[in-house]
Amino acid sequence: MNLPLMPKATAIWLIENTSLTFKQISEFCGLHILEIESLANGDMDSKMLGFDPVISSQLTTNEIKRCEDDSTAKLTLNKIEIVSEGKNLNKKYTPRAKRHDKPDGIAWLIKYYPNLPEKDICDLLSTTKATIKAIKNKTHKNSSTIKPKSPVSLGLCTDAELEFVISKLTRE
Repeated sequence: MNLPLMPKATAIWLIENTSLTFKQISEFCGLHILEIESLANGDMDSKMLGFDPVISSQLTTNEIKRCEDDSTAKLTLNKIEIVSEGKNLNKKYTPRAKRHDKPDGIAWLIKYYPNLPEKDICDLLSTTKATIKAIKNKTHKNSSTIKPKSPVSLGLCTDAELEFVISKLTRE
């Protein structure tokens, strides 16, 4: 069931700015009709501000007018496309406890797959090219303690991800 962002705040805005029925608002926001009535009556101790669903592109004014004219019609939520601006959604989070294991995983990849492009290592382990170069040149600050270990066993990537990167190498 698709619900609007901030359903209670959206319900408050719809109550204050439209002539929709409580049933229409409750169905759209996924709230009980009694909760909508108490929001309208001011019975709930809520100092919440209304959230305009038109500005956030969740509803159109035409959709609101259509449902205001027909009290049996149901509001339909617009599909919101989330567009990332400049951020890579494929980056994965590495827990702090495992970050010190990254150089070991990089060293393992360099040792067993020396032809693996740096970009693939960066994508696989969420690291930087500078770190990879430092490990290759043995100028990394922890180079004396780096021991090559499989990134899968370290929990830095899955076996399927590693196999995919390796299969890309063999295809080329």
